[in-house]
Amino acid sequence: MTDLQSAPAPKWATEFDHTSDAYAAVATEVWDELRETCPVAHSEAHGGVWLPTRHEDIAAIARDTENFSSEGVIVNIFKPEGLAPMGYAPPITSDPPFHADARRLLLPAFGPKAIASLEDGARDMCRELLDELLVPGVDVVDAATAYAQHIPVRVIAAMLGLPKEDGDRFRLFIHRIIEKPGEYVGTLEPEDTLLYYLTKHIQRRRNEPEQDDLIGYLLATEVEGEPLSDEQLFGTIALLIIAGIDTTWSAIGASLWHLAQSPEDRERLATDPAVLPLAIEEFLRFYAPVTMARIAATDTDIGGCPVAKRDWVLLPFPAANRDPEAFEQADEFVIDREKNRHVAFGLGIHRCIGSNLARLELTVAVDEWMKRVPDFELAAPEAVRWSTGQVRGPRELPIRILRSVDA
Repeated sequence: MTDLQSAPAPKWATEFDHTSDAYAAVATEVWDELRETCPVAHSEAHGGVWLPTRHEDIAAIARDTENFSSEGVIVNIFKPEGLAPMGYAPPITSDPPFHADARRLLLPAFGPKAIASLEDGARDMCRELLDELLVPGVDVVDAATAYAQHIPVRVIAAMLGLPKEDGDRFRLFIHRIIEKPGEYVGTLEPEDTLLYYLTKHIQRRRNEPEQDDLIGYLLATEVEGEPLSDEQLFGTIALLIIAGIDTTWSAIGASLWHLAQSPEDRERLATDPAVLPLAIEEFLRFYAPVTMARIAATDTDIGGCPVAKRDWVLLPFPAANRDPEAFEQADEFVIDREKNRHVAFGLGIHRCIGSNLARLELTVAVDEWMKRVPDFELAAPEAVRWSTGQVRGPRELPIRILRSVDA
């Protein structure tokens, strides 16, 4: 018996810590329990944090920019202060009125037409990864580390104009910033930080001819006749690396984890290609990876619970997606669900600007996997490891390949 299994169960209404392995392993059960017993929970972890679990409360907070600031979106003991309205990673950390212009800068790059043009390249990436993964005589592979985690890394690197070979560094940045926020503060050499990495590349790019990629676009952009400040430039690029990678690879990994245990759904995808778009939306609903955060801007309340100014508030969009008050059969995965207004991409002014890209990558990743690996199962269910922090997905996913198809 492991220490986790033998340890007494936490009192989730007052003792949760979203960065702990114990919480990560049973997060969906925690949300369901709290929704019934304590729909607005509070823990002293990270200096104190609130956790609403009802769709109604989460949606209300997400839309309320007057009482809840986005100045800080990753809960940790080092609470941002004095950074509004831009925040450290615009536009996701920006409050009105700065937010609108910061978001508008990125809309052309993430619109439907621009994202559709990436499909062929994304499919080629997935096929290349599958060629590397499907080795004769090897029947167990890690679908997270050898497949899911590489796809958004390569796509975002190509969009930004950064080396795809830096994928391991991106994953390390994500682990430190998203999975274990604050844990590494003061322990790193300067050259090991995201700040150093991006500063080096931005300086290099300033001295090179303009290139047709996102960094080139941002360097050439002017607002009211002035170039973007170094802070906005760095924060925007950092956001695309952190939020544009971990979220999508988590959704891809969770979808494959589901299919590994669901032969009926694998068969449906294989025999009814038209169900794929509906399945993608259900993967996004049922396995939504992102929990966002806010800082209370005023003394306010959540569902009648008093919240003090400057308190941390988590917004678990995955919990909202499993609320039976918002969805029929909320606790069941329904592959052909047609009424599916999920909130995997958030709500309000901060709804994910990269939703078109995430849908494309998830669709292509699942589609190409199923074409090459139509039959598979979990090799060791107990060895699956889910990430901690505010983005949830399998970090280790041993899959046994039962049948594969040559390219």
